Amino acid sequence: MTSLRRFIVCTVLCLAATAASAQDRVVYHIDNTVAHGLKGLRNLRNHLDVDPAAKITVVTHAEGVDMLMEGAKAANGTEYAPLVSALKSRGVSFEICEITLKNRELKKEQFIQEATFTLSGVVRIAKLQAQGSAYIKP
Repeated sequence: MTSLRRFIVCTVLCLAATAASAQDRVVYHIDNTVAHGLKGLRNLRNHLDVDPAAKITVVTHAEGVDMLMEGAKAANGTEYAPLVSALKSRGVSFEICEITLKNRELKKEQFIQEATFTLSGVVRIAKLQAQGSAYIKP
């Protein structure tokens, strides 16, 4: 085999291996805890059960931030924090929009420690999509 052929074969094999090992990147958009909170967390768990290597970011704003508040519960009494903590341990990141905090006069101290903050939820979603993340609205 010539050197050029070896180079081409190696390049193709390397590209195939890279594509096979690439993580899917996904952004879940939650802006209403009542409508999308439990359903979204269930979707996240199912997503990771099928694709455990996926890199998932959950961006919350408006009423979606409510599920990440200390002591938050769904209408059926289910606490959000343990579900979020379990997903966080599987690599999911949860982000809260700081514009929402300002508009609703909320404080960062009111939220669970598993969450981080982003300046703008919608800007963050747009940037993640521009970087190749798939967009999911549960």
